[in-house]
Amino acid sequence: MQPARLGLSLVCFVSLFCSVSNAQTRDPMDWPAWNGPNQDRVSLETGLVDRFDPKGGDGSNVIFKSELAAGISTPIVMNGRLFTIVRDQPGTPRDAEKVICLDASSGELLWENIYNVFLSDLPAERVGWSNVCGDPESNRVYALGACCLFQCLDAESGKTLWSRSLSEEFGMLSTYGGRTNTPVVFENLVIISGVTTGWDTSAKPAHRFFAFDKMDGQLVWTTSTRPLPEDTTYSTPVIRMIDGQAVMIAGAGDGNVYGMQPRTGKILWSETISRRGINTSAAVDSSGKVFATHGEENPEGTAMGAVVCIDSLFASPDSASAELWRTEELTVGKSSPLLLDGRLYVVEDSSRMHVLDTETGELIGKPLKLGTAMRGSLLYADGKIYAATSTGIFHVMRPTENGVETLFKVRLPKGHDVGGSPIASHGKIYLPTTAGLYCIGEPQTRPALAKNTSPDPETPSQNATENSVAQLQLIPAEAIVRPGESLPLKVGAFDVNGARVATPPFNSIRFSVSGDANIDANGVLHVADSDSHGAITVTASLNDIDAQSRLRAIGPLPWHFDFAAGEVPVTWIGARYRHEPRVVDGDPAIVKITTIPKGTRSQTWFGPTELHDYTITADVKAAGGTAKLPDMGVIAQRYTLDLMGESQQLQIRTWAAQLRMAKSVPLEWKADQWYTLKLRASNEDGLAVLRGKVWPRSESEPADWMITATDESPNTIGSPGLFGNATNAEIIIDNVNVSANE
Repeated sequence: MQPARLGLSLVCFVSLFCSVSNAQTRDPMDWPAWNGPNQDRVSLETGLVDRFDPKGGDGSNVIFKSELAAGISTPIVMNGRLFTIVRDQPGTPRDAEKVICLDASSGELLWENIYNVFLSDLPAERVGWSNVCGDPESNRVYALGACCLFQCLDAESGKTLWSRSLSEEFGMLSTYGGRTNTPVVFENLVIISGVTTGWDTSAKPAHRFFAFDKMDGQLVWTTSTRPLPEDTTYSTPVIRMIDGQAVMIAGAGDGNVYGMQPRTGKILWSETISRRGINTSAAVDSSGKVFATHGEENPEGTAMGAVVCIDSLFASPDSASAELWRTEELTVGKSSPLLLDGRLYVVEDSSRMHVLDTETGELIGKPLKLGTAMRGSLLYADGKIYAATSTGIFHVMRPTENGVETLFKVRLPKGHDVGGSPIASHGKIYLPTTAGLYCIGEPQTRPALAKNTSPDPETPSQNATENSVAQLQLIPAEAIVRPGESLPLKVGAFDVNGARVATPPFNSIRFSVSGDANIDANGVLHVADSDSHGAITVTASLNDIDAQSRLRAIGPLPWHFDFAAGEVPVTWIGARYRHEPRVVDGDPAIVKITTIPKGTRSQTWFGPTELHDYTITADVKAAGGTAKLPDMGVIAQRYTLDLMGESQQLQIRTWAAQLRMAKSVPLEWKADQWYTLKLRASNEDGLAVLRGKVWPRSESEPADWMITATDESPNTIGSPGLFGNATNAEIIIDNVNVSANE
């Protein structure tokens, strides 16, 4: 669903993150993010156990084991509750994903929020790859699902407060690799990223960062890294105060580490450390040195993997490299580095643990083999380092002058693989495994903190006068608007360092509108009453400073696209990069081309995600001259009707990699012939009913549906769209129609 509109005109951005009703006091022993309260996987707690018996029983230090929380995600703990993402009812027609909440002391299930996996190539084994993030201030939890459904949940009840479908709205990719990112909360924002194929100028794939208002879900800013990245990745941003400025540091799919302003999305610097994507999170010391790792090809040479130190104080977008040192042939591509007292602890994918001097990058002592593979990250707490290998070997170690020494090691029972990371909260260690989540500790121990340090303060910029405006922000940054709708806009102002300053008087800001709309004296955008699909750009200007809001104006059903304008519709998500306009058989059409790098199998969406009970038709043709046929399909309400070339069948499905709900019928068809595809989606008596048919365009539509499928775990809403796999041959498309069911 679309987030609720704010009934505000141009207001000072500062007012948007003032006191939140029923705000919670942050508990220093909470673990509100997968990487800890300070985003460094370091706990200040004391009195934690250094051994346990996974078989349970008296003296085992196992307080509880929850099979309900079994999975590959790292949990969080906030306000006495534990939250994590797991798979729901695997192998059944209701196979799905869910966020669950347990009592952190007893393991009792308090609530679960279940949602479908749809329109995704992600395999079922990687459901729950992401981690939830908590916000103690508002007592909310944020989760990105396997199908790129981004949700804000009430931590008390589990109710969805707002959601954004990042695939349908922004073209975020949910690939077979299953790399799904983890959100980060900063002040009034919740930030998420992924490789996306948007609309108009953002149609070319890029790893993009999106900052949403954490309370209402409006998009505040979006920033793109280099286009055409090699990978989707899951590097979680880390936010630090560096030289008096808040900086968000994250690895991206293009092989770069980026430093960005978290309030504005402005890129401060970037550093290339790999030829492919970066999956680990960075570690940052108090002087601004950034320590990043990867397990792929290095920018030069043939060595795989590296640990890199970047001096962020001297880094910039265009300057020479700010790299201080690089230690290659350490393939640290999954487990994020741990920074402690001038030493960097890294674990290679093969589970070899190394200790590096942070000044030189030189290795200290000999590597320690922890197991056969490592996906999770290290935890430092109570003077000890906790680790768990992918195959279920749990380690407790202690830093020494020459590296580390092992205090305790135990192999978990068979089937207890570890994809997440251990965490510490309120005197307990929580260890997620694929067979259950362990809560480890001594029940009678009273938790305590060694110390509680405050982050470095943010200082005014030395490059600008007090309260000087260097950047503007126009909110929403992107949205869908309807003809005749009025949309209040908001403006924020920031100095050169990205710190908030007072918004200038309204009459000092100039506004211009490109598209079929106008803006009034109160800062409210009024969209013209038109049935056409079009783009609207609003620009706010102060002196030579500009900010823009990009809007898609989409009218009510019915829609008809015949491509007579000779272009791919500007409002279509993920279309303009993958399709090109042509004249085919004397008529204008669009063609999904075969030469798209990593984009021949993809989806395109047309409009709002809350649509339901509608029918989509499209004329499609496979280009001839190739030995194999493509797949061509239409999408309605998060279901695909696919005319499959190689298997010569017609299929209705919702989750391609799992086929939890799928129905197929054999159908012979051939290239160089126009066919009409028709899919009707409807909600009937608690089920989704999908009806499909296909026929040669030169013939009359058959009266009967060729295929009917029902889904007992229905997708009740979703944007219309197209599916196509043009790897084998080009796909030609014409006469796309969407109409409400009669």
